[in-house]
Amino acid sequence: MSWESVHVHSIFLPTTVDDRHLHYLRSYTEPATGGIDDHVHRYYGVTTYNFGHVHLYRGQTGPAKPLPGGGHYHLLEGETTVDRGHKHSYQGRTGRNIRR
Repeated sequence: MSWESVHVHSIFLPTTVDDRHLHYLRSYTEPATGGIDDHVHRYYGVTTYNFGHVHLYRGQTGPAKPLPGGGHYHLLEGETTVDRGHKHSYQGRTGRNIRR
């Protein structure tokens, strides 16, 4: 394993509008090691506070998608926990890879 292959991605995504409001996911993935083309990342966090509550989220990204000029991103989608009688869905992509 090479230190240069250890990296993370930022996550900043809105959720769907449910129960008349939305939240944002703001976090980083866990580090991934190994080949750039054949890896995924786990992620978890707490949504932004809105309408008096938050939701938890967790999941695993899809495989790496190359970017023109270098680097890559990952697709992710899922649902938050149920809080205050509702949940939210989300989907989008990570930011480009950040070496740590």
